[in-house]
Amino acid sequence: MPGCIAALVTIFAYSAIFQWSPAGAANILAVQPIPCKSHWNVMRAVLRVLTDRGHTVTVFTPFMEGDRDGYTEVDLSDQMAPMLGLDAKHLIKNYGQARKSIPKMLNFTRLSCDMIYGHERMVKILEGSGTKDFDLVITEPMVSECVAYAATVLRVPTIYVVPFPIVTYLERPLTGHISNPATVGHVMFHRGKPKAFAERLGNVLLTVHCSILIWFAEWQHRWANSRPFDTVDLIKPSLIFTNSYFITESARPLTPDVVQIGGIHLAPLEPIPKEILEFIDDAPHGVIFISFGSMVLMSSLPETVQRAFRNALARVPQKVLWKYEGDMKDTPKNVMTRKWFPQPHPNIKLFISHGGISGVYESVDAGVPIIGFPFYNDQPRNIDNLIDAGMAISMDILSVTEDALLNAILEIVNNDKYKKNAKIASRRFKDRPMSPTESVAYWTEYVLRHKGAPHLKSQALSLKWYQYFLIDVICTFLFIAFVVSFIIYYSLKIICKHFYTIFFSVKNKYE
Repeated sequence: MPGCIAALVTIFAYSAIFQWSPAGAANILAVQPIPCKSHWNVMRAVLRVLTDRGHTVTVFTPFMEGDRDGYTEVDLSDQMAPMLGLDAKHLIKNYGQARKSIPKMLNFTRLSCDMIYGHERMVKILEGSGTKDFDLVITEPMVSECVAYAATVLRVPTIYVVPFPIVTYLERPLTGHISNPATVGHVMFHRGKPKAFAERLGNVLLTVHCSILIWFAEWQHRWANSRPFDTVDLIKPSLIFTNSYFITESARPLTPDVVQIGGIHLAPLEPIPKEILEFIDDAPHGVIFISFGSMVLMSSLPETVQRAFRNALARVPQKVLWKYEGDMKDTPKNVMTRKWFPQPHPNIKLFISHGGISGVYESVDAGVPIIGFPFYNDQPRNIDNLIDAGMAISMDILSVTEDALLNAILEIVNNDKYKKNAKIASRRFKDRPMSPTESVAYWTEYVLRHKGAPHLKSQALSLKWYQYFLIDVICTFLFIAFVVSFIIYYSLKIICKHFYTIFFSVKNKYE
């Protein structure tokens, strides 16, 4: 009897140990085609979840952090240098408008695909001479579907990790559906929720414009320089992880293969260096934190803008932590500059940001109001969604003045409504049935268990554009209406003619 009990205990113990990975340990190939730090932060968080679950990951990335158990890196930094500390004016000029940014981003994505698929290690994998048979590919689509080539050749499911809160660049080709432009702002639109007629009209035109730009740019590339990924039917993703959640993003319909993991990059607060901690603790009025992310070199802003910031910050009672590259001249006494700061401290009263979604989630998670200076892409709509939540003010970076910035700072710091709304947003942001890490673990293993989970894909993927938008049905109704109208018109014409003939024949008879 004791032996039976011991055996049962052993069986239950092993069941508990292995219950966390019902899909079994999988070999996963990951590709980071965009050398942007904020994009990589989302991808690395996803991959960390999977290696912690016992899966094996081989990742092609320009961001080297060192191998670990179940995690092998392939260095791409020689082929694609990480995009860090770029000129602010260059970003606004070249990526602030869709007509400029979309062709550039599509071209960049295709060049990345060329470099990755030409890599010696990737060539061996695609030829089948690699050391592993992969079960799944995880990558980021950006603007081109060329990233699906590896999964197509290997004949395995693929999962996309989208660092933006919305994927309107490729929503129709990837999911089969398109967000209603009357209610959902395009990723490059300045509003998260179009309200007035002019905004809805502008959003519709932008959505159509961007779709045409992508189609035309892809056509040009295929005609001028066709690549191997242009000659095959690329596999559609089994699942799409989007860096969004229904707090910083307005509610909208999603297909079952789209899973929101907004905030997955957030990590527990790290120990704060002593010098910074002493600076923060000696701030009875609180602290203002300024960071424009890893891509924007704030020291590259025009001197008039930097002077407006310095002068305005010198006039506030709060202390300021300013992520700034290089040496700042005429640094105010209440300002500390560093190339890097740890995540916000509880004493932070205000976050001044460019509106990148990673920084937005850090602020929302901490319940801190924002003054946003959006540059391009999704940043304007990110800040606009926070304005709708009552926890942000938006300003233009190139036209900001000392007084305007000072008034905005004082408005947020002294008006309790911004702090209260930020705390409400924070509570809603954290209140989920599953955490982002749990969602990644469950849904990735769901795809593995169900052999790509084809049942999650929408029937809309098999429809032509004119079928999806019911153009054929509408044309059928119009044709039927035309035929019926013609029959009615012709019948009435005959009847009228008949009565006309009878009337005149009777009239002539009596005359």
